[in-house]
Amino acid sequence: MGPLTRISIQGYRAARELEFTPGAVCALVGEASSGKSTVLTAIWTLLEAAAPPPTIDDVSRDASAGRIHLEARLNGGDTIFLDARPPDTLNLNRAGAPPVLFLPANLRARTLVAPATGSGAADVAEVVRPPLPDHHWSAADGGLLLVQGMERVLAAGLRDFVLLVEEPELYLSPHAQRHLYRVLRELAQRGNQILYSTHAPVFLSVDRLEELALVRHTKDVGTTLYQPEPLPEAESFRALSEFDSDRAELFLARAALLVEGRTEKMTFPLVFDALDVEADKEGIVVLECGGKGNIPLFARVCNACDIPYVIVHDRDAPAGHKPVESELVVNRQILEVAGKRRTVVLVPDFEAVSGVSARTRSRKPARAYQRYTGNGDVPEPLKVAVERVLREARR
Repeated sequence: MGPLTRISIQGYRAARELEFTPGAVCALVGEASSGKSTVLTAIWTLLEAAAPPPTIDDVSRDASAGRIHLEARLNGGDTIFLDARPPDTLNLNRAGAPPVLFLPANLRARTLVAPATGSGAADVAEVVRPPLPDHHWSAADGGLLLVQGMERVLAAGLRDFVLLVEEPELYLSPHAQRHLYRVLRELAQRGNQILYSTHAPVFLSVDRLEELALVRHTKDVGTTLYQPEPLPEAESFRALSEFDSDRAELFLARAALLVEGRTEKMTFPLVFDALDVEADKEGIVVLECGGKGNIPLFARVCNACDIPYVIVHDRDAPAGHKPVESELVVNRQILEVAGKRRTVVLVPDFEAVSGVSARTRSRKPARAYQRYTGNGDVPEPLKVAVERVLREARR
């Protein structure tokens, strides 16, 4: 648990009515312009006296009487708030508010950290800020500056701070992202609270679903935030062992097509192309689950995170023949978790339906390319799967 146990944002920009309970680490995940930066800026505005007060331009269109209300419950039980009706009134109570450091993306290559005046915050901000380079061409890039700044903060033994970071992955290679993620987690373990927005799978951990805050935006209700329940302990370690950074892309997708293995993952992009559907533009990820037995686990993760999905799996028996008992059990599990509407069963299997079967595994990519490139000829079950997941992505 971090210094803030509940945050409420009302009438602020696109966040008309939003409440969530961040833990020691909270990853804000969502599409561009969904409202992730709004959430971070609202928290900074509530905690930091140097933050610009809300203006009339910050008021949501549908805000009651032009009112902005920001509120947070502190770990000790007290509540702080900011209540504004720009440009006329501003009432606030920051008594007992924890010090905050805000590292917005637009400062990444310069000062790194926004103005900080809370108890001890100004001193820590100086630790974060990069030293002046001897020459302009010797300055490190913004990503490395952030890593080095967080390393200095960790070495200084920071405690009881709230750190707000916009897109920590900017300008960093994958291995540097992984290192920064470990540094941020260690800061959280030392009693600080880390909230960050991200588009990078490296900063998402499937075994800690409760740390995710899925930010969405619609014209009807504005910015909303959904926090999934944690996985059962028995599945948490299994999920961690199955999810790599490629599979963690699931949390960044509008919809997912869950398939059994690499053959399907390699073939379906060609199927999308044959149907003149650009999966990346639609926000659809084709996620191979490492075998049919893992599909129920991935479907439960999607259910927990409210991620739309469609499953394609083999029946593993011809029509009129009963699958072996082990296949029957898995088929039933998939149906129970996902339901019939989200399941496309291929009879007898993907290779037979898709026409990419080959005696050697190495020939399957070539067969798939020959089968689907530029001709629009797609078997009906695969076409149904694409249509369903496209409908979910556009819903």
